[in-house]
Amino acid sequence: MEALRDVDPARIGAHVLLARLGAGGMGQVYLGRSPGGRLVAVKVIRDEITGHPEALARFRREAETVRAVRSAYTANLIDASLAAAPYWLATEYVAGPTLGHAVAERGGLPAPTCRRLFAALAEGLASVHAYGVTHRDLKPQNVVLGVQGPQLIDFGIARGVGETALTQDGQAPGTPGYTAPEVLLGAGAGAAADVFALGATLAYAATGRPPFGTGVAATVGYRVVHEPIDVVGVEPELAALIRACVVKDPAARPDPAEVIRRCGVRDALIDDPVYVGLGVLGEAVPVHEMRTQGPGLVHGYTPTQGAPVAEVPARRRRPGVWVAAGVALAVVGAVAVWELPWGGQGGQGGEGSRADGQEQGRSPAVQTPAGQTPAGQSPGPAAQSPAGPPTYIRQTEPNLDDYDPIHRSCTRTGGEDGILDFQTSLPRTTDDPQLKSGRVEISFRVKNALPDAQPYYVAVVVKPQHEVDENGRSTAVTDNRQLGFVAKAQDLYEGDEVEWKSVTYPDDFSMQLNGRTVKAPPLSQDPGGWTVVFRHAISDTEHTRLLCDGFDSGLQKG
Repeated sequence: MEALRDVDPARIGAHVLLARLGAGGMGQVYLGRSPGGRLVAVKVIRDEITGHPEALARFRREAETVRAVRSAYTANLIDASLAAAPYWLATEYVAGPTLGHAVAERGGLPAPTCRRLFAALAEGLASVHAYGVTHRDLKPQNVVLGVQGPQLIDFGIARGVGETALTQDGQAPGTPGYTAPEVLLGAGAGAAADVFALGATLAYAATGRPPFGTGVAATVGYRVVHEPIDVVGVEPELAALIRACVVKDPAARPDPAEVIRRCGVRDALIDDPVYVGLGVLGEAVPVHEMRTQGPGLVHGYTPTQGAPVAEVPARRRRPGVWVAAGVALAVVGAVAVWELPWGGQGGQGGEGSRADGQEQGRSPAVQTPAGQTPAGQSPGPAAQSPAGPPTYIRQTEPNLDDYDPIHRSCTRTGGEDGILDFQTSLPRTTDDPQLKSGRVEISFRVKNALPDAQPYYVAVVVKPQHEVDENGRSTAVTDNRQLGFVAKAQDLYEGDEVEWKSVTYPDDFSMQLNGRTVKAPPLSQDPGGWTVVFRHAISDTEHTRLLCDGFDSGLQKG
C-alpha cells in the first residue's frame, strides 16, 4: 500500500481514494471508500490501452465474471463503469498479502498449513466452477490471504463455458509454470487446468521455489509438458497430492472435492498460527483527508491528466506527466514509454504485493512496468559511491530477467516506479535491418527532464539465452543467470532533455567474468531471444533494475 501521488485523482466515480494498492499491465489499483464508508479496491484501466478492443474486451469480461460469481472466495463487484472512458471497476477490499508475496518473504510453508490452504483454495475453485467459470490464471500472485481465508483475484482472462477465448499474439492464457500442459499444446482451459494451476501454486507454497524452475517462458513450458514438478523436500503425502493435481493427462487429475477429501482438514485455516503470521490481518488503512488539489475532484477521471501546474511543488513542474506513445524517431525500432522515478537515487526495485503477477499487457509502442517503490520512498538526490560515478557495472546477484520472444515479454517485470517519462528504442521484429546486420542500436532518454535534476546513471545490459564461458562462447546452460554484457553507464540528465543516449551491441558491450574482460559475441552465436535490461547505476556494484525488454535476433547459426 502506497500513499496517493499528485497525479492520482481524489475520487473515482463516487468512491473517495485513500491509497495505491498496486499496478499491473491493465491498470492502476487503488484503495477507496464508498459513499457509505465501505472499503473497495478500484481498478482503473490504463488510458494508453483504452483504444485496444481486445484490452477493453478483457476488462469488461473481468467485470462481468466478478459480477456473476458470488462466492466466499472471491471479492464481490461493488460498482463499475464500462460504457465509456474512464473504464473502472470496484470490488470488495480484501486486506492481506498475496500468497506469492508472503512466501517470497517467509519461504516455504509447513505441510499442515499447506493442506489447510490447499483445501480452502480447492473449495474456492469448486465455488467458481459451479458458476460455469474457469479462472485460467490461478497462481500465487492471484491469491490474497485474507482474514476469513484465501481470496481468488484477477479474473481478467477467466472464461465461462462456451465463450470464445481472448488471446494475444497466439499466447496461451495463464502464466508460465502454472498453465496446464494441454493448454500450452493448444487445447482449451477447462476446470482440470485450474486444478493443475492449484497443484503448481501449492508446490510453490510448500517449497518457496517456482514449480517448474525459472527461465524464458518457452523453457518453463517445455518442463511443464515433459518434466515432473519440483516437490523436493515436501512431506510425502502432500507431495503425492500435488503430483496428482499436475499429471499431464487432465482426465486423471482429481476434482476439487477429491482434493479437499485428501487434505483431511479438521480445523479452520484462520486458526493456523503460521497462516495468521503471514500478515493476513492486512495493513492499517490510512486516515483520509479530502484533498483540496490534484485532479479528479469531480466524478470522472482521465489518467492522462496531470495536476495543475500552480498546485504542484516547483521541483515537479513539467508538462506531460503521463505520456502517450507515438514519438517520431530517427532511431529504427519501436518506442516504449515507461514511468521511472524523479531524478536522483531510486528506491530498491521489487515485486509488488497486491498486484503481483497481473498480466503484463502491452500495446505495440507503450508498456508500463508493474514494479513499485515502497510507500514514502520517493527517490532523492543521487548518492554516488566514494569511488565516483559508475562506469561498467558488475554482477552482484543472479540476473533472473529473461525475455520471451514468443510472448514479447519478460519473465520478471517491474523495478523502480515513478512518473518520469522514460523512453526506450530497440528493434522489435526479426526482419529489422539492424538485426540482419548483426549490430543493434539501443537508445533511451527522458522526455521531460527536470532542470535541477541530479545525475541519474543508466546502464544497458544485454543477455543472451545461454551463459558464456571466459572466451565468450555459449555454454549448454540455458537458465542464464549471468548479469550479461554491459555498456558504460550514462547520465540520463546530461545534455538537452530530448537528447537520446545510444549504445550499440556488440561494439559497446563486454562482461567481467572471473577477473577477465569478455567481449560481447555476435548475435549469430545464440539465435533467438535476447534480454535487454536498463539498470539505475549508483556505483559499479550498486545498481537497480529499472525495466526489462528484449528482441528476437531471428538468426540461424552457420
